[in-house]
Amino acid sequence: MRILLVEDDPEQSEPLYAALTRSGHIVDAVEDGTTAQWLIGEKGYDLLILDWMLPGEDGIVLCQHYRQAGKTAPILMLTAKDTTADKVMGLDAGADDYLVKPVDIVELLARVRALRRRSPHWCGDTLKVADLSLHLDTMRLTRGSDSLKLASRDFQLLEYMMRHPCQILTHDQIEQALWEWEAEPESNAVASRIKRLRQRLREIGIDTWIETVYGIGYRLEPPAP
Repeated sequence: MRILLVEDDPEQSEPLYAALTRSGHIVDAVEDGTTAQWLIGEKGYDLLILDWMLPGEDGIVLCQHYRQAGKTAPILMLTAKDTTADKVMGLDAGADDYLVKPVDIVELLARVRALRRRSPHWCGDTLKVADLSLHLDTMRLTRGSDSLKLASRDFQLLEYMMRHPCQILTHDQIEQALWEWEAEPESNAVASRIKRLRQRLREIGIDTWIETVYGIGYRLEPPAP
């Protein structure tokens, strides 16, 4: 899941970013509303986590603009404002949920899992391709009696490929999907991640499912039954 995290306090944003990334999410983290507004216009997100008080446009304005543009991804509002009137204002602006600071990381991750189910792209907590199952909440891959716990970067790549099975995914598509907005991957970055994922998949005998389409990209292609 790709998440936009907008929080101007590094003491708040850094642990949130770390926890979300460890949970397998791709996180674009920014510190001001102006940059966030630009990113919203450039990229598609599965979830927005917005601080209320921000330099530039605040979280309420961002939320309103996002909904006025017809976009439907869930929004979680973070704020120190904890009165009923404040909560109502945030929800009326288009937020789906509201979390009062200081944020408890365990609770935040639980809210994220719940909001993921409201995403228009949600298709269940488990992705399946042939007899392979990827469990999104635990980042665990199962095939028959075999099971693997994936690291976050391997999980992100396999999740993306399982959402597009049997399709050729170009190097550019993979970079756009899996790297954060300011990252500048090296020329061999995609190939390196593919190689690492294949090494993990070899443990359950399916490393050959990832095909190299030379000069273009890669494809997840399970063998014909």
